[in-house]
Amino acid sequence: MSKQAIIFEVSDRSFEKYVIGNSSKVPVFVAFIAVWSEPCIRLSDMLGDLAKEFPEQFILAKVDTDENEQLKEQYKIENVPTLKVIVDGKEVASEEGALSEDEARALLKGFGIVNESEELRLQARDQHIKGETSQAIMLLSKAMQQDSTNTRVAMDMVQIFIDLGETEQADGLFNKLPDSAKESTTGQSLSGQLWIIELAAKTAGLQTLKETILLEPDNHDARFDCAICELAEHNPQQALDHLFYIQKNNADYKEGAAREMIVTIINTLAPNDPEKAQQYRTQLAGLLAV
Repeated sequence: MSKQAIIFEVSDRSFEKYVIGNSSKVPVFVAFIAVWSEPCIRLSDMLGDLAKEFPEQFILAKVDTDENEQLKEQYKIENVPTLKVIVDGKEVASEEGALSEDEARALLKGFGIVNESEELRLQARDQHIKGETSQAIMLLSKAMQQDSTNTRVAMDMVQIFIDLGETEQADGLFNKLPDSAKESTTGQSLSGQLWIIELAAKTAGLQTLKETILLEPDNHDARFDCAICELAEHNPQQALDHLFYIQKNNADYKEGAAREMIVTIINTLAPNDPEKAQQYRTQLAGLLAV
């Protein structure tokens, strides 16, 4: 019989039975959440996915802090979400605030809960960042052999193909992904990058467009196409410079196309650089208020 994810919703009355009682068998990850909080919902869903990935290796227990004041006071919960790990009836780890998936996996790893293909994927990511892309590809290939169902490995390979300019290979591998992977945050990012590359290929080319803008600064078609090419070259700052120029001088250009692309870029930047994203949001809001 296949193993099943163990996920409970616990209360003041059931906490002792389901959390403390099981914590001598496997670690119990207790998520203190509020149902109205978007960060809580994201954390809950992410931990739920990990519980399914590692069935019966840990227990996920969810506590609604609005309904369980006793537990909230007992574990001194001041902000949600807060994650507590209980082993042998004792709290052994605590994390306050939103967790990324990588951070959650690192926490799981501390309790010996590891996905070998995921470890190889993270090593490959580090190698790619360091410029050792050939080594990264080897590690991702090994990870695929270990677990062909790990779509995160395939998506990282798509990203490397994009970074290398191997658009045909990137597109071919991306199209083989299941719809659930394509619709994920990473999948949508990859789809957007491939779409931008396709659009850029239909323009006059970055150098030609730059020369046109030098001669015709108010040529908004050239600026918009130039922004597309800069995005395809992973230069969001330069792309935004052109888009903000269009928004400032011709807000109705192509029915607000510049604004829409600015918002898309900001949303893409936000996870990795929230301060820069907020700066651009403020800049855009200033233009829209005029």
